[in-house]
Amino acid sequence: MIQPQLHFTGQIWRPPYEANSQLLQLTSGCTWHKCKFCSLYHGTPFRMSPLSEVEEDLKVIRRWQPRARRVYITGANPFALSYNRLMDTALLLRKYLPHMESFGMFARVTDITPKSVEELRNLHHLKLDSINIGMETAHDPTLDKMDKGYHSADILEQLSKLDEAGIHYNVFYLNGLGGQGNGVASAAATAEVLNRLHPCIINIVSLTIFPESRLHQDVIDGTYQEAPEIERLVEMRTLIERLTIKTNIFGHHISNTIPITGALPYDKAALLSEFDKAISSFPEQELRAYRKNIRHL
Repeated sequence: MIQPQLHFTGQIWRPPYEANSQLLQLTSGCTWHKCKFCSLYHGTPFRMSPLSEVEEDLKVIRRWQPRARRVYITGANPFALSYNRLMDTALLLRKYLPHMESFGMFARVTDITPKSVEELRNLHHLKLDSINIGMETAHDPTLDKMDKGYHSADILEQLSKLDEAGIHYNVFYLNGLGGQGNGVASAAATAEVLNRLHPCIINIVSLTIFPESRLHQDVIDGTYQEAPEIERLVEMRTLIERLTIKTNIFGHHISNTIPITGALPYDKAALLSEFDKAISSFPEQELRAYRKNIRHL
């Protein structure tokens, strides 16, 4: 018997802590597609799933996972959709999955901009409880260089709206993004902004450049110099040292040469000690060899 299939197209990514969530496609590709370092959605144009398609998928999910409690909506940044479209989706989730307790998704900082705090509260009321945001850094020169399309002031303003609306959020920090010589400045600027916010998790990923990214050509042209591995460790240490908020650090991504996990402020001393040991004992060439062997994220 042929089983019904869900409408998944393009690359499908989800954070590791969403491993037990039911996945549902709302968009594919990215609305921005300009970040110089990114190759995650290479070759996949942005597409918004029709509500009829979403409803078909929910009927399948209801059949096979009728008691699903957590749904993670896929796409690079489905939160870019209008408030009304997101509300329609939330209502469909409630209709077909009555046992669902929460849902989440990825977002760009700029996806929050057109939505008022009241609208965000309404989405939260319909079980949107968390958003994962590819912040990358709050260092304005690096944000400009990488064509992120926003600045540190936008990060502070938009994530503050999520705090006010009661929606939890996790951010991604891209270690080494500023290039050689800019790591400490990037970490310091990011800590300064995050210390005024309330991220639940700070995911640390280390920049790994693949041929599909525009940044790869900059490396070939000599207009961008990658941050050395020891410098990246110093950058990560600086970020953790300067954070004063209560949050969780997830740095166990394959791209990190030294995987770390901890809760701040409780584990700060242990994390800093771990970095100090790594910085003083690991040869640069050994860490670089590890990065060169990363084939995909």
